[in-house]
Amino acid sequence: MKLDPFYVIVDSAEWIERLVPLGVKLVQLRMKDCSDADLRDAIRRAKTVCAAHDCQLIVNDFWRVAIDEGCDFVHLGQEDLAEADIAAIRAAGLKLGLSTHDEAELETALKAEPDYVALGPVWPTILKTMKWAPQGLEKLRDWKTRIGSLPLVAIGGLNIERIGSVFAHGADSAAVVTDITLNADPDTRVREWIEHTRRFR
Repeated sequence: MKLDPFYVIVDSAEWIERLVPLGVKLVQLRMKDCSDADLRDAIRRAKTVCAAHDCQLIVNDFWRVAIDEGCDFVHLGQEDLAEADIAAIRAAGLKLGLSTHDEAELETALKAEPDYVALGPVWPTILKTMKWAPQGLEKLRDWKTRIGSLPLVAIGGLNIERIGSVFAHGADSAAVVTDITLNADPDTRVREWIEHTRRFR
């Protein structure tokens, strides 16, 4: 499997409806503390716009709802992975991405035979409080050596100036959140990301 090198992570259907038509081809809907009805509505809206623009939608955490709503890709953190029914996810035909932050988590992730592995935070991030120190570029290179042909997603503190270095150290895709969602001009920033990752497609 090949991932688009530009991986956008947002927390609402509104963001997806705004950014995907600009040319985004890989997006994660990462909603927290929401009602079941709001989550389902967001997934349905996201699926509609992603289908219209040939964009891969990945649903974060809520694998049961993703199955119910006919999604085809979920991303799980380690805590969610521990409680997830991987057999049910696979039986429903969903692809699976997994977060990793250290050696033990990588070992756990690989046992689940994911479709990609994410490593982070590569650099300090303001998205959420992390108990892990920044992993650095050399850890990216090490992770890629260990997972082989499995796609590797870099996340945490990424911006356009750092794109080249993460791909040079083995990443197949660069996941970005705040460099877009907190940008004064998110639409222009997305276009810049698309342009700067074009050569890695």
